[in-house]
Amino acid sequence: MGLMIGKIELKNPYILAPMAGVTDLPFRLLCSGMGSGLVCMEMISAKAISFKNKKTYELMRTEPEERPVALQLFGSEPELMAEVVQAIEEEPFDILDINMGCPMPKIVNNGEGSALMKDPALVSKIVSAVSNATRKPVTVKIRKGFDAEHVNAVEIAKSAEAAGAAAITVHGRTREQYYEGKADWDIIAEVKRSVSIPVIGNGDVVSTESAKAMMDQTGCDAVAVARAARGNPWIFRELILGKHSEPTMDERKDMIQKHCSLQVKYKGEYIAVREMRKHISWYTAGLPNSAKLRVKVNQAEKMEDLLKMVNEL
Repeated sequence: MGLMIGKIELKNPYILAPMAGVTDLPFRLLCSGMGSGLVCMEMISAKAISFKNKKTYELMRTEPEERPVALQLFGSEPELMAEVVQAIEEEPFDILDINMGCPMPKIVNNGEGSALMKDPALVSKIVSAVSNATRKPVTVKIRKGFDAEHVNAVEIAKSAEAAGAAAITVHGRTREQYYEGKADWDIIAEVKRSVSIPVIGNGDVVSTESAKAMMDQTGCDAVAVARAARGNPWIFRELILGKHSEPTMDERKDMIQKHCSLQVKYKGEYIAVREMRKHISWYTAGLPNSAKLRVKVNQAEKMEDLLKMVNEL
């Protein structure tokens, strides 16, 4: 048996973490194809769903071959979140994740994301309202704390578990740190010791070595890979094999071409070309002449031009 989150079985303990502007449907399909145990959608606003926002519904699109897939929701009003969750109950995602870790100012100033960690009572109300509104497992993503003076991941995790959470992801940095500095894995270990639901470790997992080190050091049940997956869906193949396997140049070209065609399929050429610019710079980072390629890619207007540049790699 693999890792169970509620009644959903993960293929393995290696998870693609949600990243705004990155973990869209095309990218999730690629990571799934490389073997990731669970993929997470980009963060979605509960309010935007309640307003029936068309763009938001497009973000929620999923395909059977990427499953299991988690939808990540953010918001701060328990009743509204429960209503929204009921409204999307029949959508084909497997797990519902509540974001309590996003550090972005516009989210935090709205009392959402990591701002929720300042209010354990509200965390409990949200998790309870959402859990009672859905048959799907509800998970929660938190940070070490809001800032160095308020490290309360253990308290928040316990209150989320008591309110019905099926698993908890802990990013070992405070909100104040954003993505800077070293992630504190000790806090992940403390959370693991204090709850009985699965704990997913997040922060500085960039290779098989770091994934193994995090699991050994913290006892966590799974690891979430975020920035290290950008331009590198192969990381999931590596984690499963347990050893580093650098993609060949042909594999790189192949993956970029696949990514381009999925982007065109789901978003049309105009958006696809613009969104692929950043992905191609991630795919080619560190390769000879990659800086020159980036300049050219950022000026491309047509997909055939992009693909031509990739072929010349």
